[in-house]
Amino acid sequence: MSTTEADRRSIDPISILVDAGHLNQESLSRARRLSAETGETISFALTRLGLVTEHEMADAFSKALDLPRIDSESLPSEKLPYGGLSPEFLRHTRALPFAKEADGELALAMANPSDDATAEAVSLFVGRPVHRYVALPTDIDTALDRLFSVSQADVADEIHANIDDDFAGSGIETSDLDRLREAASDAPVIRLVNNLLGRSVDERGSDLHLEPTSDGLTVRLRVDGRLRLLNPAVPLRLRDAVVSRVKLMAGLDIAERRLPQDGRIAHAVRGQEIDFRVATTPTSHGESVVIRVLDRAQVQLDFNALGFDEWAMAELAPLLRAPHGMILVTGPTGSGKTTSLYAALSLLNTSDRKLMTIEDPVEYQLAGVQQVQVQPGIGLNFARALRSFLRHNPNVVMVGEIRDLETAQIAVQVALTGHLVLSTLHTNDAATGVTRLLDMGVEDYLIASTCNAILAQRLVRTLCPDCRVPYEASSSYLSRLGVPGDKPMSLFQPGGCTSCGGSGYRGRTTILEILSLTDAVREMVLKRASATDIARVAVNQGMRTMQAHGMEKALAGQTTVEEVLAATRAT
Repeated sequence: MSTTEADRRSIDPISILVDAGHLNQESLSRARRLSAETGETISFALTRLGLVTEHEMADAFSKALDLPRIDSESLPSEKLPYGGLSPEFLRHTRALPFAKEADGELALAMANPSDDATAEAVSLFVGRPVHRYVALPTDIDTALDRLFSVSQADVADEIHANIDDDFAGSGIETSDLDRLREAASDAPVIRLVNNLLGRSVDERGSDLHLEPTSDGLTVRLRVDGRLRLLNPAVPLRLRDAVVSRVKLMAGLDIAERRLPQDGRIAHAVRGQEIDFRVATTPTSHGESVVIRVLDRAQVQLDFNALGFDEWAMAELAPLLRAPHGMILVTGPTGSGKTTSLYAALSLLNTSDRKLMTIEDPVEYQLAGVQQVQVQPGIGLNFARALRSFLRHNPNVVMVGEIRDLETAQIAVQVALTGHLVLSTLHTNDAATGVTRLLDMGVEDYLIASTCNAILAQRLVRTLCPDCRVPYEASSSYLSRLGVPGDKPMSLFQPGGCTSCGGSGYRGRTTILEILSLTDAVREMVLKRASATDIARVAVNQGMRTMQAHGMEKALAGQTTVEEVLAATRAT
């Protein structure tokens, strides 16, 4: 379709998504807010937030504009049909010319084919009309990477060709700091580190691991809770320069290699400012670096997006409306506890409430919330900050984690004096949260009188909606997995496609259990009953267990039975 033809069409792919049931008004409002904050189009905001898949968005564009789809195999891998278009322009617009058509038009793949300005710019540049095709953003990004990107291997080759032999020997000593700083500031090293940070964001990674070995630096990325290798590895002669580059960006002391250090990086990826939290630690082969990716656009701070379904919100909403008391979120590291607390704060963050937090560290800035970061070096710990909060008249107080008796006692005191306290504990299930507080030394009557509920949660990978495969699980198979029942079940298993990188999974969802401290449960607390007995009473009163909630999501095709059991068998 030529540019002038597109101008005459009514473009409304969003309505198509709503009519098809892929999108509701609440989700659309979230995308519009992100679009206003970042300047992205609503279509990109929808896919970045995971509210619709790239395939659903592309299908909506194709239907709304009556344009054909183009797959990744048809995009160029070696050269463009027309030269001169800058890589920066193509990356920014996510547009890619891929063929000259028989009628003289230029075939143009576009992630946002409603972008008339881009189509007209390309048409003017090449001096001929363009025929728009709908492509997935990830397909265009991958093709552009093939055509233009400097890969880790390319950067390594370039540095090998230019670095002097004396500097590239067996390693860089502390006395060579000036040369190390110079190497870390070389353009090829900068591009390599920027490439790694960009890949971390593009592949939805949560943590980038730079792990020293005897022959270089292994690079791994955690995506949806699983580590995957990023090839190629960084060779030995570049190991110190790459680590030093990261430390320079994070404002760390590159001369200090014997002690752990922590810092932050603010770095633009695809035009968006992303925060990265950096932690280094010394190992036998050099410094190990872990970079936490804090992409605000990828973090969904509302309960629906996190997987809190209608049942969960019916249980949780009344608890959050309570004017005082304590709500605890439990689970192991990486189970989404802090994100759930942020979602609660976002829900409670209204003009008639004052919210204060004490965190270690502050991961995301929340407008309208007074956030304080722990600073052990000057004596500002959880307990000291909580004491000061009492003089600031808050309605809601969030404590990043209850780690010791002192913090627990002050949190209870804050809850007793008319404030709603939100915090986390490291326990496997909700009932064990009670016994953990008792073990810390908190009095049973204080737990019974202040604790409104304990929520336990896990994160499980969600099946990619574009490639999940239905199957019928036999009763014998389910029995081996420990799933009760004597009838086969219709379930889904992972497939593998370009949308999910071949893993069959894309994103994660929350499975949870909510232990409300009813009168019967409070009585068990006062008896200092075991976690098993507390859980039994709660289940008899209607508590849905984490595993039961997970099985419901497996039956609905959101995840797999294996994912649920792997996450909950320890509980």
